[in-house]
Amino acid sequence: MTTRLPRLCAGATLLLLAACGDKSTLPAGADVGPTPTLVKPVKSTIPTVDIAPAKGWPSGATPKPAAGLGVNVFATALDHPRWVYVLPNGDVLVAESNAPKRPEEHKGIKGWIMKKVMAKAGAGVPSANRISLLRDADGDGVAEFKRVFMKDLNSPFGMALVGDMLYVANTDAIVRVPYKEGDTEITSAPQPVAPLPGGPLNHHWTKNIIASKDGARLYATSGSNSNVAENGMDKEVNRAAILEVEIGTGKTRLFASGLRNPNGMAWNPQTGALWTVVNERDEIGSDLVPDYLTSVKDGGFYGWPYSWYGKHVDERVKPPRPDLVEKAIVPDYALGAHVAALGLTFYEGALLPQYGGGAIIGQHGSWNRKPLSGYNVVFVPFKDGMPSGKPVEILGGFVDKNGDALGRPVGVAIDKGGALLVADDVGNVIWRVAPSAR
Repeated sequence: MTTRLPRLCAGATLLLLAACGDKSTLPAGADVGPTPTLVKPVKSTIPTVDIAPAKGWPSGATPKPAAGLGVNVFATALDHPRWVYVLPNGDVLVAESNAPKRPEEHKGIKGWIMKKVMAKAGAGVPSANRISLLRDADGDGVAEFKRVFMKDLNSPFGMALVGDMLYVANTDAIVRVPYKEGDTEITSAPQPVAPLPGGPLNHHWTKNIIASKDGARLYATSGSNSNVAENGMDKEVNRAAILEVEIGTGKTRLFASGLRNPNGMAWNPQTGALWTVVNERDEIGSDLVPDYLTSVKDGGFYGWPYSWYGKHVDERVKPPRPDLVEKAIVPDYALGAHVAALGLTFYEGALLPQYGGGAIIGQHGSWNRKPLSGYNVVFVPFKDGMPSGKPVEILGGFVDKNGDALGRPVGVAIDKGGALLVADDVGNVIWRVAPSAR
């Protein structure tokens, strides 16, 4: 009986939380686009909690692609695949990863609740700490070859090939290893390039990287160590930011700040500008704050934690910083509240011309909103270097009629043939999306 009691209490607590909290009052899509509708914050002692419990895919089931598209399993039997990176020869690297040990995270009643919430959402599994290589040698859209490419990493996420060196973003550092085309396994020890914010708290642990076009610099995402700086700003050094790292020296500087939890990054093919998707703050209502897609300005400040979506002051943050709020940049495009936008790529292939030049975004899905939002992959059209219309769903059906999450999309990438690859960390699958006739 003593072993069942904690489980019963945990279940009862989650049921109680599910019965509490506010619900969205906005019309569908009102919180999306360049000028989203922004409501007043909702104040509550208990946050809104609505989770799609992680179940995984039944045999033979797949997500639902948009009209004219088909989807198939590119690779399966993976261990929490989070991020995908396509090498020049067409090999696909997948980071099988989850949060590291964080002894200072999930303390207190609220922390205990959040730990249960994340476990129910499928984020409670140990990290495999590896990168696997997938190869589709015969070009049939299925990887018939799979091998552990790198192991014994520390919650790896982003990857970038620059010349003959492969860079990997662990949760606490960027490392590199020599790579030559066709390699299927790395046996050399990773060499350090630059540290990244980690430590015993490490609230947002994922670190992504992208290389500059000239290969001289890396840009690294570093999410906040809290929701709204409740752990103190001394815990937020080089966090809620994108960092610029000189490859030759490892010298690091703050490139842009006030970005609560940036993840996916991509270079806009029309303008050359850096773009990112950002997860905004929680616990002020189902309709706030929209996660967003935005260009990133060198030296730009985007509000966190002092304000949201430009100059809307977050009254929870003490002391206030009106000087910084005045500088806050309004994001370019709202994706909707709590969609958890993670993956980002611009489509430059020929196989799916309807998506040419636009952004494709993997949305992991909400926990702090009723009804659920995200849990899909969307396309945002671009014109003259800027978003020019509402998002169009490319891949949906990740939540079934019972409200269970069969999968959750994370990283997105374009394979050598122009098809879309989607990492699904609950389904433990990499999906491939291509025209249905192929």
